[in-house]
Amino acid sequence: KLMNIVLLVLLCAAEAVFAVLAMKHRPNKEKWQIERLICDAGQLGVFLIMLLAPSVDMSFRFKGLFALLLIRIVIAFAGWLIAKYTPSKPKRPSMMILSAVLSAVIISGSLVPSFIFTAYDGLPTSGEYSVASAKAILVDESRAEEFETDDSKREVPIYFFYPENAADGEKFPLVLFSHGAFGYYESNYSTYEELASNGYVVIAAEHPYHSMFTEDTSGKTITVSPEFFNGIALVNTDSTSEKTIFELSSEWLKLRCDDINFVIDSVKSTAGELPEYWHTDEAENIIKALSMTDTDKIGVMGHSLGGAAAVSVGRTRSDISAVIDLDGTMLGEVTGVENEINIVRTEPYTVPLLAVDNDEHHFAAVKLEEKGIPYANNIVCDNAVCCYRTYFAGAGHMNFTDLPLFSPPLAKMLGTGSADAEKCMMTVNKMTREFFDSYLKGKGEFVAQDCIYT
Repeated sequence: KLMNIVLLVLLCAAEAVFAVLAMKHRPNKEKWQIERLICDAGQLGVFLIMLLAPSVDMSFRFKGLFALLLIRIVIAFAGWLIAKYTPSKPKRPSMMILSAVLSAVIISGSLVPSFIFTAYDGLPTSGEYSVASAKAILVDESRAEEFETDDSKREVPIYFFYPENAADGEKFPLVLFSHGAFGYYESNYSTYEELASNGYVVIAAEHPYHSMFTEDTSGKTITVSPEFFNGIALVNTDSTSEKTIFELSSEWLKLRCDDINFVIDSVKSTAGELPEYWHTDEAENIIKALSMTDTDKIGVMGHSLGGAAAVSVGRTRSDISAVIDLDGTMLGEVTGVENEINIVRTEPYTVPLLAVDNDEHHFAAVKLEEKGIPYANNIVCDNAVCCYRTYFAGAGHMNFTDLPLFSPPLAKMLGTGSADAEKCMMTVNKMTREFFDSYLKGKGEFVAQDCIYT
C-alpha cells in the first residue's frame, strides 16, 4: 500500500500547490483554466510514471482514477475555451480553495478500491496443465425463481476451470464447488486453478440471491436478497431459537442442493451440442470441458453454507465419491428440533468426507461434545464410514477462501485469524488436491493432521 499512499499524497499535494500559487498571483478565469489544465495534465503524468511501481497497475483498482484524470483534463480544456471567449474576472480565492479541496476529495474517493483490494491474481499452481475457463448460465425450467414474482425460472450461473492443454481423449474427475453466504464464484479461485492444473474439471456454481452479486441471462445484475441477508444475521444472533435456525437453514439448503443437483444432472446428461437451457457465448469451450469430464468420478466441496450443502448432496446422491466441507456447519444433517435440542442423523455417512475447521469452530465443537450437546459435525464424523477432521490454528472463517488475499480489509470484517493468509490457502489447496487424488483418482493414501499450523 506504500505506493498507493505516495500516489495519493503526490496528487493531493499538486492540488495544494496549485491553489497556493493561484491565490498568490490572482489569475483571471482564462489564465486559471490554463493553469488548471497544466495541473491536471501533470497529475496524469504522475500517475503514468507511477505505473512503473509494482503495486500500481491498470486493473479495476486504478481505472477509476485514470478515468477521472482524463475527464478532468477534458473539463479543464472546455472551461478554458469558454473563459477565452467570455469576459474574464479574477478567480476568487474562496473558489480556488473549494476547487482544490473538492479535487482532493474526488481523487481520494477514486483511489478507495486500491486500498480495499490488492493486485491478487491467484496463487502458483503445482500441476502440469495450463488452465482455461468458461461460463454458462443454466435455466432450470422445472423450478420457479422463489425470489421473484414474475414467474421466472431458476437460473444457475456456472464457471468451468479445466485443463487447457489436455491430450485428446483424456478424462478428468469432476469437482463442483459451492460458495458461502454472500460469497461469489471466485471465492476459491486459487483452489479451482490448483485442481484444474492437476487434471480436474472444476465447476464453481453460483447461487443467485445467496451470492453477493451475479448476472442472469438478460445481463441484469442480481444482488444478495435482503431476506436472505437478514436471515443470516438472525441465525448468527445468540438469542435465536434452534427451531428458527432449523427452519431457515432447511430452506437455504434445499435451494442450494437443488442448484447443485441440477448442475450435476445437466453435466451428466449433456454430450455434444448444448441444449437450449444452456446459455453461453462460449459453447465451444464448454463442449470441450464437458468432453473431458469423467462423470463417474465426482467430488463436491464448498465453504461455510456451501460446505453444508456439499455434505447434504453427498448424503443424498449415489454418484458422489468424495466431499470436502471447508468450515461449514453440517446443517442438513439436522432433521428436527425438540426442546431446543437438535435431532441429528445417526445413520453412517458413507462417502469419504474431509471436514476442515477454523480455531474457534474446532474448540466450540469440542466443548459441545464434552457437554453432551448434539452437534451435527461431531455426530456425522463420529458415525461416518470415512471422515477426516482437521483444524487450522490461528485461522478465521474467511481464511479458507481467497478473500484475505484479494481484499484484506473486507476479509477482516468477515473474520480472519492470525494465520498467514497465503500459506493457509496454499495448504488448503494442497490438502484438497491430495484428498481428491486419493478418492477420485486412487492415487495414494490421504493423511490428515489433527491440527495444521501455517
